[in-house]
Amino acid sequence: MRSGFAPTDDAFAKLEKSKPGTIAMLLKPENKAKLVAILTYHVVPGKVLSTDAAKLKNGTHVKTVNGKSIAVNNKHGISINHSKVIKADIEASNGVIHVIDTVLLPR
Repeated sequence: MRSGFAPTDDAFAKLEKSKPGTIAMLLKPENKAKLVAILTYHVVPGKVLSTDAAKLKNGTHVKTVNGKSIAVNNKHGISINHSKVIKADIEASNGVIHVIDTVLLPR
């Protein structure tokens, strides 16, 4: 089981507006490793529901599948790094999906 954060179409548009050409660059075969790093940065091991995230200490860092950590904030709703969760707890056959408003980029 895994939990994933799925950016909206608007989130991808926001990324493209702030960093023009990013999406086209990531889709080139020579940038496959960069794309994989971003995609796996949107996934954490285990089934994590919004009720679980709400119980965490604000600012708790959680390791993603790519090995880097994301910050979970829950003071004013739940956000991951600076991305707000806009729809939570969508059950899937392989885990849970949470829709977010910003594409997460590993640092």
